Amino acid sequence: MSQNKLVIATRNIGKLNEFKKLLNPLNIEVLSLADFPQIGEINENGETFEENALIKAREVTKNAGIISLADDSGLEVDYLQGLPGVISARFAGEPSDDQKNNQKLLKLLTGVPLDKRTARFKCVIAIVKPDGSEFTVEGSCEGFILEEEKGSSGFGYDPLFYVPEYAKTFAQLELEVKNKISHRGKATQKAIKILTKIFNAEVVHSS
Repeated sequence: MSQNKLVIATRNIGKLNEFKKLLNPLNIEVLSLADFPQIGEINENGETFEENALIKAREVTKNAGIISLADDSGLEVDYLQGLPGVISARFAGEPSDDQKNNQKLLKLLTGVPLDKRTARFKCVIAIVKPDGSEFTVEGSCEGFILEEEKGSSGFGYDPLFYVPEYAKTFAQLELEVKNKISHRGKATQKAIKILTKIFNAEVVHSS
C-alpha cells in the first residue's frame, strides 16, 4: 500500500526515527515536515498537550492534504508542580535547547533528594484526516530525575529521566526497550490501532 502516506508533524530527527520504528508494523509511507517546506513554524499556544497536538495536526493536514500525526509531549516533575509540562521544549527559553533545559531543571532541583524527584513523561498523539476527523490518544511513563546526566542516546530530558525498573535512564536504554515503555511508545501503540482502521492496513506481527 505504497499510496498510503502519513506525515509526522515534526522536524526533530530523533523523534521522527522513534516514530518510524514504532510505525513499522504498518505498511505506510512515513513523511515529516522536512518533506513539506511550505509549512512554516506552527504556533503551539495550547494550554495542554492535547491542545498542542491537535493544533499541529490540523495545520499540517490542512497544508499537506494528507493524514497527519502530531504529538505533544513533555516532562512533569512533581516537586515543581508539574513543570516544565507543556513548555518542556522551551523551558529555558527560545530557541529550544536541550542542554539549557536540562541545566535549568537540575538547578531548580538542587538539594532535592531522589525520593522527591518523581516525574513522568506524558505524550498525547493527535491524528487528523483531510475530511476533518480527529482522534487523540495518551501515554505516560513514571520515573525520577537524576542529579546528573547519564547516557548518550535519546534526546531532550532523556539523560536525566531514570526508570527504576531498568536501572537506566531513557538515554541508556536500547531503542527497542525504550519504545516499549516510553510515553510516546505507549501512545503510539494506541495510535497504531486507529491508523490500522484508517488505512485498512495489514499489521505485520513480529515474532
